Amino acid sequence: MSSIKPIIGISTNEITNFGGRQISHSTGLRYVNAVAKFTDGIPILIPSHIKNDDLDQLLTKLDGIVLTGGRANIEPHHFGGDPFPPDEPIDVGRDEIVLKLIPKCVNLGVPIFGICRGIQEINVAYGGTLHYRVHLLPDKNDHRMPRGDDVTVKEIFTLRHRIDFTKNSYFSTLINKDNCLVNSLHGQAIDSLAQNLKIEAYSDDGVIEAISIPEHPSFAVGVQWHAEYEPEKNELNKSLFKEFGKACLNYISKK
Repeated sequence: MSSIKPIIGISTNEITNFGGRQISHSTGLRYVNAVAKFTDGIPILIPSHIKNDDLDQLLTKLDGIVLTGGRANIEPHHFGGDPFPPDEPIDVGRDEIVLKLIPKCVNLGVPIFGICRGIQEINVAYGGTLHYRVHLLPDKNDHRMPRGDDVTVKEIFTLRHRIDFTKNSYFSTLINKDNCLVNSLHGQAIDSLAQNLKIEAYSDDGVIEAISIPEHPSFAVGVQWHAEYEPEKNELNKSLFKEFGKACLNYISKK
């Protein structure tokens, strides 16, 4: 008899197709592949617009949550920020479900791995705020992805800058290093850190690049870079997915 695998929910983005005639829920295949290959879990996509009671029932079936990146940013009214310009992409459905999902997972002890937009969602769910455009700040670098029709996937996800782990960081104990290089594909970033969250790493220009939730009884980490890109070639990203997978498997035994 085969061993039981954890069922890992992956957040999705609402995408408008066919000239506005259809809205789909989707996520990048890299997230699904990373979960399947490096956590030894079964990936399941979570659509938006699940009602509160139904979300509670769904969470009884899940053993971990991956919060993915996405083109749309979290709407500022969720953290008291200035309104977006009219042409800014938004994802109302994702905002609604994920910001409810995070505290529910913490209360239940469901392992959480937030990636790019996912780290921002954890911070907002806990009451923190976000910078709208990091590259417009006087002391920050441009953290956005390279642009242009001829830019390759490899160029988009190339290692762009160094991050330094904080003292006694979970990350430094995980790979026995004080820093590493990461990719960078984000416009927004954490501004004020929410209470009850811990900073695990900064970029070389002072942007918060990784956080954890100390009150969570298990794995609860958010990273600003895209850890799902070729984790087999990156010691830290591979280790994060594997540790997340172990936490999800352990969660099964505690249900």
